[in-house]
Amino acid sequence: MELIKSKTFENLARAYAGECQARVRYEFIEYGARNEGYTALSEIIDKVVYNEFNHARMFYTFIQKASPKTIENINVNAGYPFKEKWNLLENLKLAAEDEKIEAEKLYPEFARVAREEGFTEIAELFEDVIQVENCHRMLFEQLHCQMKNGTMYKRKKPIKWKCASCGYEATATEAWKECPLCKAPQGAVMLHIEDGN
Repeated sequence: MELIKSKTFENLARAYAGECQARVRYEFIEYGARNEGYTALSEIIDKVVYNEFNHARMFYTFIQKASPKTIENINVNAGYPFKEKWNLLENLKLAAEDEKIEAEKLYPEFARVAREEGFTEIAELFEDVIQVENCHRMLFEQLHCQMKNGTMYKRKKPIKWKCASCGYEATATEAWKECPLCKAPQGAVMLHIEDGN
């Protein structure tokens, strides 16, 4: 079967469009975090933005390989989420939900179809992306939980807090409101993300 005539080709286009949209939605979240003074949070989200860019790049690479000629247009008929508003806490929760849909519903189906159609390498790409999207989901869930529960800069036991701006470190149950060294606000304190998330 030729890739360009397959359901897998359509799924690649849908996945490419979805990753591009996810990238922009997460850039909105990153923008919101930065505007609210959460610079360390915005830097974490910016890494997810770059991951989404690379997922789109890989899907695009396979789309381009489908034909030696220029592909003028691909009609993409699919639903995409437009749930996020300008609320940072809510957007972290919604981003986790979006990642869960990709990892548990969309990409497993796309991988299954690719295998059935004989496109093993593309099936493996979808499966690899599923692993990353699950990590993104857990990250967004953890960030949402920390922000919601007030534990982003506070812990029950002392931990080491580090200023992302100047490198100052201190061990305490709560991060400083203003860095003693460079006077950066608390939002510059590097966040603690649990291993495995």
